[in-house]
Amino acid sequence: MTTVCVYFVASPLQLLAAKQIARTIEAGARQVLIWYQPGIEPLVRAADWDASSYLPWPRRHPLPGLLGRHRRLLANIDLVAALVGPCDTLLLHSAVFDTEAINYFLRALPRLSGAKTMHARILPDGLLSIRRYPLSPIKRIAQGVRTLRRLLSPMLNYWAFSGDRIGSDAPFCDRIYVVAGLPHGYEPAKVVVLAPLAEGGAPPSAGMTSRRALVIGQTLVSAGLMTTADRDAVSLQIEQWLASCDIEQIDYKAHPKDRQLELCRPTYQVLDLDEPLEVWLGHTPYRIVVGVRSTALLFARQLCAPETQVVAFGWDRTRFKSAQERSDMRAAFDTAGVVQR
Repeated sequence: MTTVCVYFVASPLQLLAAKQIARTIEAGARQVLIWYQPGIEPLVRAADWDASSYLPWPRRHPLPGLLGRHRRLLANIDLVAALVGPCDTLLLHSAVFDTEAINYFLRALPRLSGAKTMHARILPDGLLSIRRYPLSPIKRIAQGVRTLRRLLSPMLNYWAFSGDRIGSDAPFCDRIYVVAGLPHGYEPAKVVVLAPLAEGGAPPSAGMTSRRALVIGQTLVSAGLMTTADRDAVSLQIEQWLASCDIEQIDYKAHPKDRQLELCRPTYQVLDLDEPLEVWLGHTPYRIVVGVRSTALLFARQLCAPETQVVAFGWDRTRFKSAQERSDMRAAFDTAGVVQR
């Protein structure tokens, strides 16, 4: 029986999870990696996969001309189907399945590959995975609209579902991968806890001997999480606090979407890594790692030396979608041992 695993990834964390699943849980299957955020490409090593490709996001990169978005969806299906080839079993992995860019593969790929069995599996997505996100009425209406595409192209047969928007409650989902140490609200029978995504970790003395700090950036103003004034105040607070800690070098690691380097200050050294930050943290000693509400802070606490201070700033200036979201995130940071200032 031929099994093909397809991984749709959009972040370094999802890439690390996909690599672990491919190497251990699904060893022996054909492994196909698809990334749909351009910033992931430098982290992809083609030798790790049987096939791999970038997938243009239809809404952002429609094909020229009439019905460009519709034709991009069809072109994407042809692209991935060619990489998959004939198989008996398909295992599709993604952090979310309600988006049109991913959902149409659920029915199109089995049809094109001849697969008799298909299962969808959820990849971890950092802090977004610590709570459930029920489909809103607007999202349900959007699903209904997307089902109409099959009238024009039968291959675009959207699989509508209810419950959690990522698809964890849907009948096509049989497994949900989560990161060890992070809480979640998923059905226990479906959950599989992954081993640490980055091996090793700094030795116990590394945090004390290092005079180096890391500031983890993320989109704040551009994501609507802070006003410009609040972001600038938090950025200055971080810089002043680090100056009081006898630090010689401050590195800055931007999120792939943090093109404006929102928390960076002129004295910081911007890192341009050829590996995921989680791997970098596993072998680079820091005395202090700071940020705002990035998932990377949770992994820093797991991967850095015990003496390393991992601190979150600016939550009093940060907007949350709800009081429940703030409470859930605070619980996750407290459980991981990340200090909030």
